[in-house]
Amino acid sequence: MRIPRLIPLAAVAILVAACSTGGASPTWSFGAPSAPAASAPAMSAAPASPAAPATRIEVTLSDMMRIEPAAMTVPAGVPVTFVVTNTGTVLHEFTLGDAADQEAHDKEMLEEGGMSMPRDEENAIGVEPGKTKELTYTFDAAGETLAGCHVIGHYAAGMKATITIQ
Repeated sequence: MRIPRLIPLAAVAILVAACSTGGASPTWSFGAPSAPAASAPAMSAAPASPAAPATRIEVTLSDMMRIEPAAMTVPAGVPVTFVVTNTGTVLHEFTLGDAADQEAHDKEMLEEGGMSMPRDEENAIGVEPGKTKELTYTFDAAGETLAGCHVIGHYAAGMKATITIQ
């Protein structure tokens, strides 16, 4: 007896679908959710349910070494899109992570000599003067994390914000 070709293909499709839910390592693309930080609230690339509304927060980076708003509250388990505008005349960066992540990134930037071009990473975007970019992140659990700019001297000058996840 010969098995039709569609039956094995259907079985493979069902197995792939079953194995791809939950427990998968997060993946990154710009504008996509971030990978989890070790001591920060859990973050993942898992999409929220279709019924969950997306959250958008307008953020301004300025040459006054400020991120506004300086305090933000976001929901856990829902993608949050940070719409980040650099109103200044110099390059700025928007990096998400807990205090240890921010300190490590600041040290890395110092060792590299700063940013000459905006660069996008898993949890960060560089924003050129007068430009706007978006970064979407999903925070899985309640807690607190930070946003910071690590162009040399900016974070030390106070260019940071607190993000409370509820």
